[in-house]
Amino acid sequence: MSIVDFDHVAIPAANPEEMLRFYHALGFTAPSPEEWLSRGEPFFSVHFGDHKINFHAPVLWRNASFTLRGVSAKPGCGDFCFVWSGSLDALRDKLREAGAVIEEGPIERVGGRGAGRAKGMSLYTRDPDRNLLEFIVYAQPP
Repeated sequence: MSIVDFDHVAIPAANPEEMLRFYHALGFTAPSPEEWLSRGEPFFSVHFGDHKINFHAPVLWRNASFTLRGVSAKPGCGDFCFVWSGSLDALRDKLREAGAVIEEGPIERVGGRGAGRAKGMSLYTRDPDRNLLEFIVYAQPP
C-alpha cells in the first residue's frame, strides 16, 4: 500500500465571510457566508475537483482545547499551489474579478507533475487572510 492522492488541508481563518466570498469568486465550490453562518459550525470548507480546504473559524482555532491543528498555525500560514486549466490571460482575469492582486509572475516554476519535473508558468497572489496562493499553468500537450 502507498499514498495515492491528496485529500484536504486545514488552516485557521481570521475573516471567514471574506474568505468564503473570495474563494467562491475564484470558482471554488463554497457556501455563501449566510449559509455558513446559519449552520452555526466553527469551520467551513471550499472544494475544487476532488480536494478541499477546511478553514477553522476564530472561535475554533483560538480555543485552547482545540488541539487537532498545527501547534503554531495562525491565519496567513497557508501556502498553496493550484493547477489552473486555462490560459494565463484567463487566470489574470479571474484573479482580477476576485479582487486579488498579483504579487509575482508570470514566472516559470517546476511543479509536482511528472515526479516534480514538469514546468509551468505561475502567478502568485494572497487571499483575504494573507495566505500565499500560487496558480500554475502547465503547457497543454500538442
